Amino acid sequence: MTALPEAWRLLTVADYLALGEDEDGRRRELQEGVLTNSPSPTPRHNVVRAQLYMQVDAQLPSDWVAVPAVDLDLQLVPDHGLATVRRPDLVVVEAAEYERVDAERGILRASAACLVVEIVSPGSRRMDYVMKRSEYADAGIPHYWIIDMSPLSLVAFRLTEEFGYVDDGEVTDVFTTTSPCPLTIRLDQLG
Repeated sequence: MTALPEAWRLLTVADYLALGEDEDGRRRELQEGVLTNSPSPTPRHNVVRAQLYMQVDAQLPSDWVAVPAVDLDLQLVPDHGLATVRRPDLVVVEAAEYERVDAERGILRASAACLVVEIVSPGSRRMDYVMKRSEYADAGIPHYWIIDMSPLSLVAFRLTEEFGYVDDGEVTDVFTTTSPCPLTIRLDQLG
């Protein structure tokens, strides 16, 4: 079992990575150096994530890779600063970034991400719609999707220079986009 840092100690990305995998099933993230934990996702949440992954992965060009439930350094501070590391339900990154992480045993970086997806869980609504939306925009991630399971819907945000993230409203059936690449998501086939 990995020993947790002292409660008062703020963490960098290196400190966070040194903790190793969370063995108790909780979802661990880092917010401005503070280690946070939340309950593990529900079975339905995991199924929706898996089915979304399959839909996205099947449509991506070869220079992009979809990665479910993985740590993402938002790069909001210098390398040795008090970091923010999130674990989105799905991240789409450049293939070169995927290979870099594999070779270096590192962590995915926001600068190589074109899309992050969060699936709303009980207790995460404000975090997903407010906090993470702000953080992902600050990190410069061009596209952020939020999938709500009750009722099943998707809101796709795109980053603009003038207004930050903007969206075209909630979709409840079929979502189609051309950016970051042509994708069609069948919400009726999730969960």
